[in-house]
Amino acid sequence: MTQPRSRVDLYAAIRRDARSGMSNRALQRKHGVGFRTVTAALESAWPKERKQPPKRGTRLDAYRVVIDDWLRSDLDAPRKQRHTAKRIFDRLLDEHDGAGVVSYWMVREYVATRRREIRVEVGREPANAFIPQDHLPGREAEVDFGDVAIRLRGELVTCALFSLRLSYSGKAVHRVSASAGQEAFFEGHGHAFNVLGGVPTGKIRYDNLKAAVASVIGFSRQRVEADRWTAVRSHYGIEAFYCQPGIQGAHEKGGVEGQIGWFRRNHLVPIPEVDSLAELNAMVDAWDEADDARRIGSRARTVGEHFATEQPLLAPLPTEPFETGRWFTPRVDRYAQVTVRMNKYSVPARMVGRQARVLLNASDLVVFDGRTEIARHERLMTKGSTRVDLDHYLEVLLRKPGALPGAKALEQARASGRFTPVHDAWWAAACKAHGDADGTRALIEVLMLHRHLPHDHVVAGLATALRAGALTADAVALEARKYNDTADGGADDTTADHQSLMSGDRARGEGEIPAVRSLTERRLRAHIPADTRPLPSVEKYDQLLASRRDTPNEGAAP
Repeated sequence: MTQPRSRVDLYAAIRRDARSGMSNRALQRKHGVGFRTVTAALESAWPKERKQPPKRGTRLDAYRVVIDDWLRSDLDAPRKQRHTAKRIFDRLLDEHDGAGVVSYWMVREYVATRRREIRVEVGREPANAFIPQDHLPGREAEVDFGDVAIRLRGELVTCALFSLRLSYSGKAVHRVSASAGQEAFFEGHGHAFNVLGGVPTGKIRYDNLKAAVASVIGFSRQRVEADRWTAVRSHYGIEAFYCQPGIQGAHEKGGVEGQIGWFRRNHLVPIPEVDSLAELNAMVDAWDEADDARRIGSRARTVGEHFATEQPLLAPLPTEPFETGRWFTPRVDRYAQVTVRMNKYSVPARMVGRQARVLLNASDLVVFDGRTEIARHERLMTKGSTRVDLDHYLEVLLRKPGALPGAKALEQARASGRFTPVHDAWWAAACKAHGDADGTRALIEVLMLHRHLPHDHVVAGLATALRAGALTADAVALEARKYNDTADGGADDTTADHQSLMSGDRARGEGEIPAVRSLTERRLRAHIPADTRPLPSVEKYDQLLASRRDTPNEGAAP
């Protein structure tokens, strides 16, 4: 396949063939062009520029002069008595018969652009120009948040993407969290400084984020900072520079603004599907490391090469880490739940009525009883939500087995995959064999095994016990422990039983290994060393019997 030629090459070929004596018609046939193209090529070696089609007019064209006059009159009018887009639209309808001709959105779009152009024309406002900047290595950085959409366990949610970008090298570190709150703001700084191996010695540019700024003082650069942010700045030695509010401030840290957009387009398209934010952040860390090999714009060196020059110039990290989470001390309600930031999280039922210590991080929440961790939850995305763990209610459910079928904790366990179809099948069989109450209690005892054994091993034990018709918690515990013991040494037949149960094949073929194996057979296969002890003897018992026969019975008749 021949490569398409440019118009300059076509003209050159036509002129070359014309010089060799070819006629105009022959040139048209050879090059597949018309008479006008051949004539134009013979007249000039350089193609003429194409004529631009006339710009299409709009229905607003007839009113542009009128609108411009009104906007110019506003230059000398009091600030609070100038035309708005709505007022201009109303006057066009009332005074210039604009009904059915122009729309409000058409007028609004024109006024938004034209108002500033008129102010620039008359010298009331300077032209919007930008000044190139040079950044010294190791001194400056920029920080911002951006919204990103992900599929978390199949559900589309919006998260916050933290970004800290070094101005000299363009090296950026990102972190995804459930929200853009203060915990995520602090945690993002700590993670970024650990990855970079130091702290910029100059200014770090920020928006007027609520996580850092309590209030803006007038139109100045002065800010009233949040107390915890002041402590974080003191800990790391950060010198903060706050940008102007609004779109003007975004231009003062355009590097990180563009970086977030680039990262979102190149790494989060298509939308990633993950099971947890920790999994997504592991992917983000890998993407950040891979981005060291790219070049920004027309730079001759990569981001990683520039960062190698910049990294030794960063200030060293503090010797001790800063606690980025926030502590709460809520009281546990009668549903064994604590309320934090308008969301509810479950704790073990023994904590009902007591006060717990809660550490709220950017993406998770940890509950302590004193200094002992008793619960850990992934942070909820929306307010008014509840996250409960079925394990926290097992002791109560042993006394109230009828509450299990409709429990919210059970539904969430099913949705997360912790309560599998194998659990449901074994539960149904146990209830049929022992009754609803006893069968449910047996299931609860099985669920308690998850505290001590891996989840997969308990599920495999359930499958094996169900195949064998062993519908007691002790049988499941035995099979789960057997599977746990043989998991490291090789595949066990319980794996096949589990797969067979999940596929719906409940029939046993001839010669198949029994689901529940003999303990004696298992011991024999374990190669137990030979027992060298002497065999037991009953000679002493025979001597006792002989002495008893020689002694006359005292109660016997004469």
